[in-house]
Amino acid sequence: MNCRACHLVDEHLDTPGGGVRTYADFAGRSPIPDRGDGHETTLRNSPSLVNSALPRPSKRFFLHLDGEFRSTRDLVTATLTGRNYGWLPGEQDLAIAHVASVLRGDDGTGTLAQEFGGSYAAVLSGKDPSLPPELVLPGKFRINAAKASDKQLVKAAARLISAYVDQLRFSQDGDGHYNASPYDLFLAANALPSAPEKNETPQEYAAHLAAALDALQAPDYIDASDGAFDFHDQAFVFGAEELEGLKVFLRGPPQAPGATSGVGNCAACHLLPDMTDFAFHNTGATQREYDDLHGSGAFELLPVPAWAERKADFDAFLPPTAKHPAALGPFASVPVADDPSKVDLGLWNVLFNPDVPKPQHGLRQLIGKSFGKGSKTEQLGKAIALFKTPSLRDLGQSGPYLHNALFGTLPDVVGFYSEVSVLARAGQLRNADPRLAEIFLDGADEQALAAFLAALAEDYS
Repeated sequence: MNCRACHLVDEHLDTPGGGVRTYADFAGRSPIPDRGDGHETTLRNSPSLVNSALPRPSKRFFLHLDGEFRSTRDLVTATLTGRNYGWLPGEQDLAIAHVASVLRGDDGTGTLAQEFGGSYAAVLSGKDPSLPPELVLPGKFRINAAKASDKQLVKAAARLISAYVDQLRFSQDGDGHYNASPYDLFLAANALPSAPEKNETPQEYAAHLAAALDALQAPDYIDASDGAFDFHDQAFVFGAEELEGLKVFLRGPPQAPGATSGVGNCAACHLLPDMTDFAFHNTGATQREYDDLHGSGAFELLPVPAWAERKADFDAFLPPTAKHPAALGPFASVPVADDPSKVDLGLWNVLFNPDVPKPQHGLRQLIGKSFGKGSKTEQLGKAIALFKTPSLRDLGQSGPYLHNALFGTLPDVVGFYSEVSVLARAGQLRNADPRLAEIFLDGADEQALAAFLAALAEDYS
């Protein structure tokens, strides 16, 4: 296994529908090595890595869809030595030794080695005189592979991979403003603000932009004369339909009291310009997948242990770890038709989990900010089926969509949100994010909103 098994780059440029995958793949849940434990795929859809490490307030920096990791380096280390790479929970020492042996044993004759400076040991040392200047590592990344311990070598590898992932960004100009999608070009062509002003919150910026759009008398639209896509099978366009979709995207309470359509309320969670709030929400995707397998209303009736019950029996309820390798993890499982005990509850598996200590302080702060202070039982109940908000940029190359890959097209995703908003208002969506009930879309709104989302595409490379 390697990172690119699930996070593709340009391997499928010539494949119909392939393009540059922005470090995602084509699978709903990606294949992983079969170790006889019943897990043959990842738990969730592999997300794009581009913009995954965008700066945000330090206490709100969480990675993975369930918030398991507090830094890219922690995530990379856990991946190199974890289940997705074929290692069982009790095999961390074996995994570390294996990674170290690969680094030490590389003789530099492989294709990648020939292109990027030779053996791992030579490149990691940073002192080989045959290395071209652009491949000489800065001092903080160098290590002597012959003298370093196994753990030190794995740490060095994780540090390098993290540095690489941290710089994966969608195109920005010198001022840090996005500038490559039809949407970005539309804002620039009409002298509209592309980012919050100093001291302006994302919510204030969304309202500011919505007002500016409403005041726009003769929009300057974007068409084929302004650009073209090399990696997307769609026109390079931001026209009247995309503009209407943007307005629907931005519109929400209190701007639209009493509305019965035309309200996407999308910017409540997908904050502009990054198109994410980096927080956690229950959109109903878990319930949809579970009910599709077990019948309407089944997820609502699923017994989920409270904090005290879960704490009393880690192995029965929480995912396996090095400290609890025999844990069953029923609530961190891919749902299947023949076993209704299996479901993926996302953040619920991480919050107050003693084997995942690093994110706890930040998660408690975030949960408290979102749902108010309360007991651990109350807060854990609010964490059921919460998953981190993804960015919406360049969605055309990261499908299928949602953490469980329920949908393969943007119109299907928009239609899903329209449906779950109705369920949320009727009280039929377990632990629903309250923002869902504030979405009101008709067929024309859905079509326009999907067109706007498509206009966030860019030729990432």
